[in-house]
Amino acid sequence: MNIQKMMKQAQQMQQKITELQADLEKRETEGAAGGGMVKVTLNGKGSMLKISIDPSLIDKDEKEMLEDLIVAAHNDAKGKVESSFNDEMGKVAGGLGLPGGLKLPF
Repeated sequence: MNIQKMMKQAQQMQQKITELQADLEKRETEGAAGGGMVKVTLNGKGSMLKISIDPSLIDKDEKEMLEDLIVAAHNDAKGKVESSFNDEMGKVAGGLGLPGGLKLPF
């Protein structure tokens, strides 16, 4: 492979990554915990957009459990965001003939 071809592929990949990041940022992904009693919605960058808590969980004696469920729901959503990002990046890298398993920063 010559250097010009590699540079062209790198430029194409950079453009596709930029487009992908803009697209993913617009997406919303929901994670849940406690059988769906706590839900967290993140954007494609992992920023929390909203949280939903079933009213039955709002009890001062259950504060610690509720906090744990919020963290679990956030982690569930975050894992889905990262998985979606990695899937899309795999498509970009595969389309450019780059080696599989290439880890790119999220």
